[in-house]
Amino acid sequence: MHIDLPEKRYYGIGEVAKAFGVNTSLIRFWEKEFDALKPKKNAKGNRKFTPQDIKNLQLIYHLVKERGFTLEGAKIHLKEEKQKTLSSFEIIQKLERVKSELEKIKDQL
Repeated sequence: MHIDLPEKRYYGIGEVAKAFGVNTSLIRFWEKEFDALKPKKNAKGNRKFTPQDIKNLQLIYHLVKERGFTLEGAKIHLKEEKQKTLSSFEIIQKLERVKSELEKIKDQL
């Protein structure tokens, strides 16, 4: 899944939820469930997600929504095989971007 967010230091929860196509409540739920998600909070308590948080969310989304892991299964998978999962996930993302670019070129021909 390609997430279309502008380059920024921090993202609001609404922006993040819209980019992933989910409710803000799901993002808050995943924040409680997964230790990898630690968004910063301002004085008002608003969550501010860093680009690293976005990468972690993408990985969680991939495991839970795309590969069908249960929450417990995703937690275990992240703890035991985080480095292996992260590298394969990054490869998949790069390949999806290449595919997208190739499809754009094909459409232009």
